[in-house]
Amino acid sequence: MSRIDIEDLLDRYLKGEATHEEIERIEAWLNHNENPGSEWQQMDQATRDGWLTGLFNEIQAGAGINDPKVVTMRPRRNLWRSVAAVAAVLAVFFTIYLEWPTLQNSLYPVQLTVLNVPVNQKKQVVLADGSKIRVNSGSELKYPKVFNSKKREVYLSGEAYFDIQHDASKPFIIHTGKVVTTVLGTAFNIKEDNLLHTVIVTVTRGKVSVANGDQPLGIITPNQQISFNVVSHRHTKKDVDAEKALAWQENDIHFDDVTFADAAAQLQQRFNIKIRFANEKVKNCRFTGTALKEEKLDKILNVICAFNNATYKTKGDGSIIIDGPGCNK
Repeated sequence: MSRIDIEDLLDRYLKGEATHEEIERIEAWLNHNENPGSEWQQMDQATRDGWLTGLFNEIQAGAGINDPKVVTMRPRRNLWRSVAAVAAVLAVFFTIYLEWPTLQNSLYPVQLTVLNVPVNQKKQVVLADGSKIRVNSGSELKYPKVFNSKKREVYLSGEAYFDIQHDASKPFIIHTGKVVTTVLGTAFNIKEDNLLHTVIVTVTRGKVSVANGDQPLGIITPNQQISFNVVSHRHTKKDVDAEKALAWQENDIHFDDVTFADAAAQLQQRFNIKIRFANEKVKNCRFTGTALKEEKLDKILNVICAFNNATYKTKGDGSIIIDGPGCNK
C-alpha cells in the first residue's frame, strides 16, 4: 500500500466513509499497536530499522524527503476514532523522528577517506572544517570529506598530531582502537604503540577528554598526558613536557630518560627494521640522548649499546638482536 493509499484510507476513516472491512483493519491495527505486547514492542533494533527504512523509502518516493506536507483535518463524525487515528499517525512519525539519526546512517553511511602514511614519511591533511592533522610514519587516518552530523569523528591507527578548529556545536572525536578522545577545539598528540600496548594522549593547547569506550579516563590540559594500557586496562595521568611528545615531527630522535625497549621501538619505526632483545634485563636500561636525522642506525646502536653495556648483532634476515647483562640502575 502506497503513502497515497494510506492517506486516502485514513481520510475516509476520519470522515466515517471507510468500508466495514477497512474500519476493521484500522481498528485492529490500533488495538494491536497500543498493546505493550504488540509486534512492534517485540521487534529488535535491526527489525525496526528495516521497517522504518521501508517506510522512509515509500514516503520519499511518493513525496520527496524535503517536501513538507500540511494535512488539513476535516470535521470528524466519530471523535474516538479520530483521536485514535491521529494518535496512531503521530506515533509512527514520532518514532521515525526519534529513529532518524540511526536510520539516516543506515541508509547513507558516511564514506571515509583513508590516508596510509608509508614508513619514513609524514603527511599532513587539512579537514573540511579547517582542522589540521599531521600523521606520523606507518600510521593510518580515516576521515570523512565533510562533517554532516552533530559530531566530527575520525579514526587513527598509529600516531598523529591534531590541531582542531573550535566548534562548540560539533565536538571532535578521535577513535584509536577503543580509546576515545573528545575535544571542542585544541591541539594534542595521540600515539598508539602496538609493541607496548598503549595509547598515549598529550595536550599542547586546550582541554581533552579521554575515555576507554564509555569509561572516562580523565581530562587533561596543556603539558599533561594520559597513558592507557589496552591489555591491563590501567591508565596513568601525569605532567610532561608536551614538546618532547612532538619531537617525532622533527627528523631528529630525542630519547628523554627512556628505556632501551622504548628506544628500540622508536628505531624500529624510524628504520623499518625488527629489533629484539636476547636478555629481558637490557630492555629496562634507561638513558637520555639525541639521534640526529642524518645518523645511520649502526652509529645510533653503537652509542646506545656502549652507554648501556650491551652489544648487538644483525641477523641474516636483517633483524637486530641486542644482548648484555642489563642495568642495575
